[in-house]
Amino acid sequence: MPASPSSSAQQAREALAARLFDLRRAAGLSGQELAERCGWYKSKSSRIENARTLPSDADIRAWCRACGAVEETEDLLAAARHAETLYVQWRRLHRSGLRQVHEASLPLYESTRLFRVYCSTVMPGLVQTPGYATDLLAAITAFQGTPDDVAAAVAARTARSRVLHDSGRRFMLLVEEAVLRCGVGNPAAMADQLGYLLEVMILPNVCLGVVPFGDRARRIWPLETFMLFDDNRVHVELLTAKVTITAPSEVTAYERAFVDLSQLALYGADADARIRAALASFG
Repeated sequence: MPASPSSSAQQAREALAARLFDLRRAAGLSGQELAERCGWYKSKSSRIENARTLPSDADIRAWCRACGAVEETEDLLAAARHAETLYVQWRRLHRSGLRQVHEASLPLYESTRLFRVYCSTVMPGLVQTPGYATDLLAAITAFQGTPDDVAAAVAARTARSRVLHDSGRRFMLLVEEAVLRCGVGNPAAMADQLGYLLEVMILPNVCLGVVPFGDRARRIWPLETFMLFDDNRVHVELLTAKVTITAPSEVTAYERAFVDLSQLALYGADADARIRAALASFG
């Protein structure tokens, strides 16, 4: 399993590795003895204990049996699954298509009261029109080589976005101006998308900012797309993986970045003018 760029994920792996190490020591076993009982090479035990390899369910069950600690199995399996969810490759998430990922995230969206979203490459998923989402998800499916369930995925994404019209929630959305100009969809889909953006930005619970092109020096550079759920969770979208961040220090770093980016953005009539200028280019 690849190393994670997120310390949240790495810390979870290290905590699991430490618990397995403690079990082996408490059982009075050397690394070699454990490996022999489990039927694998000693190097595998070392990789697991040093958090270089995330153990499989079968590995954890074998480890607990070898240490005479079968009662610890379920807790350790749960810890491994938690560590695994913090850094997940898109190809694995999408192995049966994109629809199920959107449906699985619905409870998180429904429980969140404050959404803070920054996008540097594509429109925020919350405000994507069906046409734009169809073109984008079709491109993702083709790039990843995963099963094509784009129509179902678009329907699930649209259903999830209904939270936008709940007045009890707040949405702070930031997009780089390049997003307005990047023709992810065909011209008609882009025009429809930009028109919808103009409608969304006047909702009372939505604050939409456009980070403009410009020659002036920025206090913060364009970042990868990220989404803050309340003040305790961040999703970061990389080309090959989704990173989930829950460590307070990392969440705080993304909150600071969002504030800095917010201070660069245009709002109200100024943002409206940038969107309409982009819309004219797709007319």
